[in-house]
Amino acid sequence: MKGPSAGKKLPVQKTLSANPKASPLNPSTQSNSALSSVSASLTEKQTSAENGELTVPPALPLEGQTLEELLRKEEELQLMIDGLVEEIRILKGEKKAGEEDSGDEDMDYSNFDAPTWCVPIKTNVMTFEWDTLAAASQFDVILMDPPWQLASHAPTRGVAIAYQQLPDALIEELPIATLQQNGFIFIWVINNKYVKAFELMQKWGYEYVDDITWVKQTVNRRMAKGHGYYLQHAKETCLVGRKGKDPPGCQHGVASDVIFSQRRGQSQKPEELYEMIEKLVPNGKYLEIFGRKNNLRDFWVTIGNEL
Repeated sequence: MKGPSAGKKLPVQKTLSANPKASPLNPSTQSNSALSSVSASLTEKQTSAENGELTVPPALPLEGQTLEELLRKEEELQLMIDGLVEEIRILKGEKKAGEEDSGDEDMDYSNFDAPTWCVPIKTNVMTFEWDTLAAASQFDVILMDPPWQLASHAPTRGVAIAYQQLPDALIEELPIATLQQNGFIFIWVINNKYVKAFELMQKWGYEYVDDITWVKQTVNRRMAKGHGYYLQHAKETCLVGRKGKDPPGCQHGVASDVIFSQRRGQSQKPEELYEMIEKLVPNGKYLEIFGRKNNLRDFWVTIGNEL
């Protein structure tokens, strides 16, 4: 419905036209060029109104969209903008004001030698021909460390993030369901993405069966405390899901669900997880997605754009 004032004429405040120089709509009082342009437009409408009156246009329709839908779209657009700004900043090698070191070591790949029997595939994960890989092999274990997109409001408490993040919708588009008929999936998850990770498991055809906790340690074997909003974070969690039946040779109860291991490069996960997986499913077919050079391992297929 139209408001009671829609389409009607309202009297103009005398203070706006009595002294243009003192008017808050005078562009000369605005330092911002965008605000000055808006002010000039409003002043022009004011001076051209008939008999000192302005016409108030009717409210614009929302085209059937609810406020919740509009707010969700605004949030999605803001996340995309934040991601692009962050990516540009990283490419330029810039740092934000107040940024500090994450406490992780920088990875040095100058003398890096890949394991002899690893299978690295350097590619854009989002454009990779997954159907070809699925036709060539079905995997017993899939390991993922998704580059979750963090919240836009000081997500890392001043710590620089040195990798590109992906929105949940893009991660969800990965055709994981085609890569495995029976077996396990391991997904590293961050605090505000637990619900989304469970949703992805269900969408891809998995049931949650367990989780693994990595307690981070320093070189002196002390607890490595990181940044958090309410509490200092000293652990990471990897969710475990199963699809269909256990893969051939699956060994139950041979590994613990807790890893105590030193924190190393940013986003670098402990090698103990790979050992745990290989104990759970000996001589299996292993696939890692979003892998890096430090993740390369004999008899694993590793896919990522940072190999």
